Amino acid sequence: MKKLVIVESPHKCKPIGAYLGSDYKVVSSKGHIRDLATSGKFGLGVDVEHDFEPNYIPIKGKKKDITALKKDVKDSNFVYLATDPDREGEAISWHLKEALDISDDKYERVTFNEITKDVVKNAFNDTRKIDENLVKSQETRRILDRIIGFRLSKLMQSKTGGKSAGRVQSVALKIIVDREREIENFVSEEYWTIEADFEDFIANLEKYHGKKVEIHGEKEANDILAKLNKAFKIESVDSKDTKKSSKPAFITSTLQRMAATALNFAPSKTMRIAQKLYEGVELEQETVGLITYMRTDSERLSPVFVEETHNYIKKKYGSDYIGSVKVPKGKKNAQDAHEAIRPTSIDRTPDSIKKYLSNEEYKLYKLIYDRALSSLMSSAISLSTTVILENNGYTFKTTGSILKFDGYLKIYSEYEETKDVILPDFANYKSEVIIAEQINKLQHFTKPLPRYSESSLIKELESLGIGRPSTYATIVQTIKDRGYVILEDKKFIPTEIGIETTDKLQEFFSNIVNVTYTANMESDLDDIAEDKSDNIKILHAFYDEFEPLVEKAFQEMEKKEAEKTGETCPECENDLVIRQGRYGKFTACSNYPTCKYIKKEEKQEKVIMECPKCGKNIIEKRTKRGKIFYGCTSYPDCDFASWYKPTLEKCPKCNGIMLEKKDELECMDCKHKKEIEA
Repeated sequence: MKKLVIVESPHKCKPIGAYLGSDYKVVSSKGHIRDLATSGKFGLGVDVEHDFEPNYIPIKGKKKDITALKKDVKDSNFVYLATDPDREGEAISWHLKEALDISDDKYERVTFNEITKDVVKNAFNDTRKIDENLVKSQETRRILDRIIGFRLSKLMQSKTGGKSAGRVQSVALKIIVDREREIENFVSEEYWTIEADFEDFIANLEKYHGKKVEIHGEKEANDILAKLNKAFKIESVDSKDTKKSSKPAFITSTLQRMAATALNFAPSKTMRIAQKLYEGVELEQETVGLITYMRTDSERLSPVFVEETHNYIKKKYGSDYIGSVKVPKGKKNAQDAHEAIRPTSIDRTPDSIKKYLSNEEYKLYKLIYDRALSSLMSSAISLSTTVILENNGYTFKTTGSILKFDGYLKIYSEYEETKDVILPDFANYKSEVIIAEQINKLQHFTKPLPRYSESSLIKELESLGIGRPSTYATIVQTIKDRGYVILEDKKFIPTEIGIETTDKLQEFFSNIVNVTYTANMESDLDDIAEDKSDNIKILHAFYDEFEPLVEKAFQEMEKKEAEKTGETCPECENDLVIRQGRYGKFTACSNYPTCKYIKKEEKQEKVIMECPKCGKNIIEKRTKRGKIFYGCTSYPDCDFASWYKPTLEKCPKCNGIMLEKKDELECMDCKHKKEIEA
């Protein structure tokens, strides 16, 4: 009889089985095997009257897997539950133990942060029992999400065009809607600046007799210009070395944000690729996990990895490039269960394994590798120079910076923009006076805060203490999938239904669907995990406040009437109305669900131009999620496609198609840019 090891993912079975040898059989649960039923009061699968006792049932399609796992347990003499090293993984192990009827004396819980031979083998020498507090925390989260999700979603579906609402997704949506309203209500204010142009640099007006200058109108700017002449006195030249430290190795949120910025990956895509890198990639002679566990909020790095990396840096770049170990910031609510995201071996360079990876896997692995390596390298050093110029009581300032020592930027420069700003050698000026070529006034207008991108939304959620590493990608994806937001120029814009859903929730649930309440609930879940709070008391306190609000909303929330088209249904003669679907508006019978008639809309193809590849037409199209793009009518025979609108203008450099972007035209082929003429 063999020892049985149960992991979550089938991809882990092969490498872990090879590491452990023939005495072990490694099988997969293929993720969760049980979930809450949809029976009982409100279909919650929870007995609210009896301390929220959950009713778990096998997930659809998992009965066959459970039967097979039960046989494996019966045929083994000991079971190791080796699901992921986080709260959700702990809960899966507990479900496996319960569903497979594994006795306490016949199992151990084993966790590892990376799937490499030494780490996995050592983990089996340091086992434990299931952490009941982690399980309670995760179970409480699931029950809260079920109650809020089911009750509010039912409410939204019956009263609005919204499809769902949730504990965290609705708060994330509110953040986006609030920002949109800030932008709509923003009143731009005029201001002016003055700059002096010299042969080799530009200096900006800062102060007048030591006081900061603020110029609110053109008259004020003209008054100042009238007092200035082109002769400036060099008042001071200050040069000093400044250090720029490397950033810490990635945690889940920073990885998702950086991958969105540098690689244009959606958070869900980043996590999908990272999961594959963690579970293992087949190299020449073995399958090995390339990165450590990707769901973490700890910036810690193991001493072993630090030592190996410092030796690598010394050998490859020299001792001057070795940096100090960063002390992780004591972030509020950080679970710190395991390390930051890093390569499992610093010797496994991206280029050395590139041939075994897809292009996207390579890009993400390289990003993770470069970040971890650079985090242990020395600071970059620049010579920074500040020059103060005086003109009739007005002081102007200019700054320059020259990189003296690249430090960590030797590795990380492709992800961080660095540019030398070279000033003339003021020591060579024989006079204390320098003459400007011209002095200019410049008009500006204040701008509102930008809309959230996927990256900045995750940063905001993290800073507010909303969600956890395993939830960020799901939150962002959910509000997109529900049609509550669209992405335009990589920025979130709330849709009409997204705004309506937010407003209705705020009308009746403003004390629950808000940042503070949601962040405090995350803290409560952390306290349960640390055995500091009673999960049943927390559930009762929540439900006693929440359910009366739901009942009131069902009674008092005004139902949005569907907009009539003025036509009648050809099947039952009731009014046709406009409804909101996942991919936009459509026309259907008002007598739904009795009558399920949907009007087929005639597609009006918007021809943009002749296709440069095949001579057919380029038309405006939409993706399944409603995003506009431009493609050829003869697809798939012709694969011309672009997110940006093609124009009839040809590129002056390569004669390629110029695409219309926000304020410029860009060549589809050589990327040559040209400003759009007013």
